[in-house]
Amino acid sequence: MCGITGILTTTEDAAKYFSAVKSATGALHHRGPDSYGSFASLNALLGHTRLSIIDVSHASDQPFYSADGRFVIVYNGEIFNFKELREQLQGKGISFQTGGDTEVLLQLYITDGDKFLERLNGFFAFAIYDNLQKSLFVARDRFGIKPLYYYWDGSKFIFASEMEALLKYPFEKKIDMVSLLEYLQLNYVPAPNTMLEEVKKFPVGHWTKIYPSDHEVSFTPYYKEPYYQGAENKTITYDDAVKKFYTLLDDSVQKRLLADVPVGTFLSGGLDSSAITALASLHKKDMMSFSIGYKDEPLFDETRYAELVSKKLGTNHHTFRLDNNDLYTNLYAVLDSLGEPLGDSSAIPMYIVSQYAREHVKVCLSGDAGDELMAGYNKHYAEYKLRNQPYLKTLTATTAPLLKLLPHSRNTAYGNKIRQMIRFADGAKLSTSDRYWKWASTANTSKAMRLLKAKNENYEKVFTKRKNEHLSTLNGSFNSLLYTDLKLVLQNDMLVKTDLMSMANSLEVRVPFLDHRLVDFLFSLPIDFKIDSSRQKRILRDAVSHLLPGEILTRKKQGFEVPLLKWFQTELRATIETVWLSNDFIESQGLFDVEEIKLLKEQLYSSNPQDAVAQVWGLIVFQHWYKNNIR
Repeated sequence: MCGITGILTTTEDAAKYFSAVKSATGALHHRGPDSYGSFASLNALLGHTRLSIIDVSHASDQPFYSADGRFVIVYNGEIFNFKELREQLQGKGISFQTGGDTEVLLQLYITDGDKFLERLNGFFAFAIYDNLQKSLFVARDRFGIKPLYYYWDGSKFIFASEMEALLKYPFEKKIDMVSLLEYLQLNYVPAPNTMLEEVKKFPVGHWTKIYPSDHEVSFTPYYKEPYYQGAENKTITYDDAVKKFYTLLDDSVQKRLLADVPVGTFLSGGLDSSAITALASLHKKDMMSFSIGYKDEPLFDETRYAELVSKKLGTNHHTFRLDNNDLYTNLYAVLDSLGEPLGDSSAIPMYIVSQYAREHVKVCLSGDAGDELMAGYNKHYAEYKLRNQPYLKTLTATTAPLLKLLPHSRNTAYGNKIRQMIRFADGAKLSTSDRYWKWASTANTSKAMRLLKAKNENYEKVFTKRKNEHLSTLNGSFNSLLYTDLKLVLQNDMLVKTDLMSMANSLEVRVPFLDHRLVDFLFSLPIDFKIDSSRQKRILRDAVSHLLPGEILTRKKQGFEVPLLKWFQTELRATIETVWLSNDFIESQGLFDVEEIKLLKEQLYSSNPQDAVAQVWGLIVFQHWYKNNIR
């Protein structure tokens, strides 16, 4: 795991950007503190920071050169089937000087061109410069596990693993107001856009090759997205599907234990992380596992379940219990590590558990993607009930007005239940696509628009176009809903959060559920293999039932929540009022409506905060990022 950056120029000497590349590489130090390297030619500069995981010797440091010096690569990621691929290349008479996957990756490109991408099992973002053609080949993994941002203005192509590094280069930084409108609803900006007009996210499952004579950049897909591969498999039996699923997941976990450094697992006590830990412990003795909880907030604490799993599996378990002071102590480190605005408050405990885990291991396996692939979210169960119990629409329409009179927020068990019932009732009245957007959002479009100072009709028009593109994968089937979650929620929120927070602590996180063979298989299955009237993630529960305690198999979904409200009303209130959301700062920015921000703060401090907590956290993240990078 590493950090990469670089620039290819088409009309000028690249040397003028040397200091920018150096600064950008320095900004990626946390992604790779083990070594630093750079490359320079007339029209290209590359930078690399390395976190040594496989072949930790300096022989595999980067930039890495081909034997004849023609090609040079900077690479972030791991190829879990690289040994098999190396054997195939050796069968063709090719010899290797290192024991790592970087050399295999470069040799595959030299041998097979872009066709080799289809053979890779892993996660990656890399760039290969050709000293003869003066060209740059860039590619990113199938699901966007590894990040990559780029800037292109017709004369130079700039890329970096994180936006913070990209901002070290000299170009105009202008807020994309439509992205801001999206962010105020979702608390993230969906790809390919970012918060800046000039910066984009490199498309997942694609590659590009840029020559000095090019005036445009085009992207070519190498991965056929699973949802579009064909109709659901109606011939496979459920029992056979469970067996194949188990085989694929077990092989994926086993492959992701490959490392020359200590490996552990995140163990929250939920089904997904428990399943990954159980399978990992079958292949690795004395597996280390890590969980995090809250000393004073039992509603948000899952550590009892994690310890229950650990006891059954015999893992070397580490539990970290936090209080509000722990959250506060790490607040600014978390905000500084969010190189792009991302209003998912679970970034805080993710940062802290990564920090603690890094004291023991260099790699962790996570349960990310289980919910998106197998209908694990509460909204999935709500959607299933609406589709299969039509009478609920009438019932909720009758009770909704009464429910809205009651306090509702995430911060108490009672209030959260009322909140969920209200969201269910409101969503029941909508079309499938409008319901999806509502349940994915913390604020509706009109409320988000009111927060903006400029009530520009063009913003809303462009936003509507983008929104329709985001939801174009919804076709009425339940699998299309899961696929939309994979493209939106997973790739723009969950994976980004995990990457930024873990790599801020120089910890690599691997995602066994996103082995492309497993993803393809799951999307080929009928939806009732994943969810029915009584169970979510049905196939996962049945596949690992013999490995886990019964309490884990039957407990309901609990998110990785953070007790923010109490925090906002005590330690952080003064900072919210005088720094992030102060009237003077809001006025000076010229982005937000001062009066609407005041109303939002009033709601936050009222007895019925509703979703104001999540909205204010999203604004705090944005304001901190804006102060650091734009103003």
